[in-house]
Amino acid sequence: MSMTRIFLLSLILLLLDGCSTRTRDGYIHHGKVSAQKPSGKNYSHPTMRPYSVHGKRYYPSVVHIGEVFHGRASWYGPNFNGKLTSNGETYNMHSMTAAHKTLPMNTIVRATNKSNGKSVIVRINDRGPFVDTRIIDLSKKAAMQIGMIKTGTAPIKLEILGFEQKGKKSISSVKKLRKGPKEKVLGSFAIQLGSFTKFEGALYTQEKYDGFSGYKTIIKDIELSDNRVFRVLLTGFKSDEEAKDFIKEKQLQSAIIIRE
Repeated sequence: MSMTRIFLLSLILLLLDGCSTRTRDGYIHHGKVSAQKPSGKNYSHPTMRPYSVHGKRYYPSVVHIGEVFHGRASWYGPNFNGKLTSNGETYNMHSMTAAHKTLPMNTIVRATNKSNGKSVIVRINDRGPFVDTRIIDLSKKAAMQIGMIKTGTAPIKLEILGFEQKGKKSISSVKKLRKGPKEKVLGSFAIQLGSFTKFEGALYTQEKYDGFSGYKTIIKDIELSDNRVFRVLLTGFKSDEEAKDFIKEKQLQSAIIIRE
């Protein structure tokens, strides 16, 4: 085999390894999600913007303490150890962390293995697993504590315990954790589709865009420089980035982003 062919083969293998890793059970867990570089020691990059993996769009969600979810858990270890997580931290398979598709970064959850009743508390700092039947990817250490290393996956119950504040160390006491915020709200944003002096124009625009891609339109009646103005807003965006992505995708050149 010539040196040129050897070089090309090595390059292809390197690129494939950077996009995804096939685990011991044969599934591809993590797709390629753009990770931000860490800044200092704090969790300063929560990556709350929407993202796409394998052609599917994911939007970070609003969750409340006490919410419970059921699904299947998997775990990830050596193949990702030392690489950047989606929020810019360095993944350490010996830390009590986990990956989730949509939970806000630094959400603290209790994961209980329904097969044996063992539970563990972890912090979300990564995105995944991108397999429809799974809801969380635990670190190797967390997976060991609930006895799912050998099986690879396990039926799991997830309970939202709280939200770790930026820059704080891991919180081991659930009692202390519950003193924090009761929910994680990512923000409320809207896109202004138009501003009208006549109500008929605002009503036409509202009806045209209401329910557009799952978002809801409203009309705001305001006084502006002694004039009555009707503004049509498309609501339901959880972040500025989500609204920007929507404007770009739908080519709404005259749209304005408003924080509600």
